[in-house]
Amino acid sequence: MVSRKAKDLKSFIVMDVMARAEELEKAGEKVIHLEVGEPDFNTPSVIQETVKKAIESGRTHYTHAMGLMELRETICMHYKQEYNVSITPDRIMVTSGTSPALLLMMIAILDSDDEVIISNPHYSCYPNFIKSLGGKPAEIKTDPEDGFQYRPEAIKKALTKRTKAIMINSPSNPTGIVMTDKNLSDIAAFDKQYIISDEIYHGLSYEGRARSILEFTDNAFIINGFSKLYAMTGWRLGYLIFPKNFYDIMQKIHQNFMISANSFVQWAGITALTQTKDEINIMRQTYNERRIYMIKRLRELGFNINVEPTGAFYVFADARKFCKNSYKEAFNILEKVKVGVTPGIDFGTGGEGFLRFSYANSMENIKEGLDRIEKYLS
Repeated sequence: MVSRKAKDLKSFIVMDVMARAEELEKAGEKVIHLEVGEPDFNTPSVIQETVKKAIESGRTHYTHAMGLMELRETICMHYKQEYNVSITPDRIMVTSGTSPALLLMMIAILDSDDEVIISNPHYSCYPNFIKSLGGKPAEIKTDPEDGFQYRPEAIKKALTKRTKAIMINSPSNPTGIVMTDKNLSDIAAFDKQYIISDEIYHGLSYEGRARSILEFTDNAFIINGFSKLYAMTGWRLGYLIFPKNFYDIMQKIHQNFMISANSFVQWAGITALTQTKDEINIMRQTYNERRIYMIKRLRELGFNINVEPTGAFYVFADARKFCKNSYKEAFNILEKVKVGVTPGIDFGTGGEGFLRFSYANSMENIKEGLDRIEKYLS
């Protein structure tokens, strides 16, 4: 029989939308994809060349469970350069993507019925990670007027004896909001709980930079990787930064459950961090042009955007004047005008009535997609 934990897992609705979109495409329809959060750029060629050379030179064997020392040292240099934070390689574990990093980290800190505070709305998969390990998500509903950021008094009210950690995500999926210095310092003040900071969209900020929680506290676990900024989603390369006293346990957990991340891909990670500045700047500039256009156009169509998103590649638009059921609305839009969008309910009850639009697509496709949305609304 299927376990209760597996039965309780909720669908990742955006993937359901994408699956239906692919069915329509197979039937000959042209679908505009504004639902999926995946860079439309190819991985920079210098990264591709690195992995070819790594394979050709035989770098295809297991690495140390914590990852190549060369890559961990490069990550340390990256955090020093970007955030003026000093970390050491014994605080880093390289993983096959950020999802395994999050899963293994939660294995390390959660006992049965431990609670993790998460915002509502939130990245869809957070509750599933917590529940699958016997923990309990403690959701705090956030307001669009606040840019969906926590209010410290709401966190304080939600704390219990079982609270193990507070989860943050900046720049955020689904909202695209970047946390302010005050947001981060307020969170760091809760120093009896771990802070789990999902920083996978770092580098994709368009008005200033996103700051790492490590600039405010060491009592934190950092989830980061290469998928979004470096257009390396299929490469599956991420890493976890953890408090130093977790080294032995993280090594043991990774040895048992994953052994190590792909060796040749780790060499590509070093190149990504050190040799792609020009390519990253071009991608960031292109995303920003799309962001500005999409925000303007969505507002013209009647969507409400209380706080403009300045990071990641999402606009979380208030569609409550058009719909009450975002799930049905998203599939109606897909069926009638062949545009994929993500329903807000995918990100928790606090996202109901909202639709997430991704600008990780060409300007041409974004314009056509929003033209179709205009036709749908009229």
